[in-house]
Amino acid sequence: MQYMSTREAHVTTIASPAVVNYRGVGHLALVTNDMEKTVRFYRDVLGMPLIGTTGTKGPESHRHYFLSLNTGSCIAFFEWKDVELPARKDSGVPASGRQFDHVAISVASDDDLAHAKQRLEAAGHTASDIIDHGLCHSLYFEDPNGISIELAVWMQDLEREPMFADEDPIPAALEEPTHPGRPQA
Repeated sequence: MQYMSTREAHVTTIASPAVVNYRGVGHLALVTNDMEKTVRFYRDVLGMPLIGTTGTKGPESHRHYFLSLNTGSCIAFFEWKDVELPARKDSGVPASGRQFDHVAISVASDDDLAHAKQRLEAAGHTASDIIDHGLCHSLYFEDPNGISIELAVWMQDLEREPMFADEDPIPAALEEPTHPGRPQA
């Protein structure tokens, strides 16, 4: 019997030689049922500037807020008022429930999104169409573990030019932070 090395067993040959230019983690999208409390903690207690908000009113209402890590990376939250958050636990301890939504990895250009889509599909994986969110262009897919991944090209540098577009912003988004974030370089 012949065995494959671990590396050989998990490598899929990709027909497309195109390289994808990754830029790092763009944002880690988490879930909250209280955006007000969340912004006040991350902005006012930890000092992360609130640099972007999106949201809509109505039956399909949502909020998606971005807090800067000052590295081109963000922690972002989706607010779903009715979501039941899992019980508190120590780090590294198994738990059930969902607080994680997706990880967004920044890439350099729309061409990189197209190359990644080609590579995914050539390897037999499903990927979304490239979506224009205005703020960024995105490609969505899942890894073999069911983890939702977004590849994104930012159309606007929120560190330099914050965007606040929530139609129904929380009170904390309308005021100056009580403990301002880090000085901007």
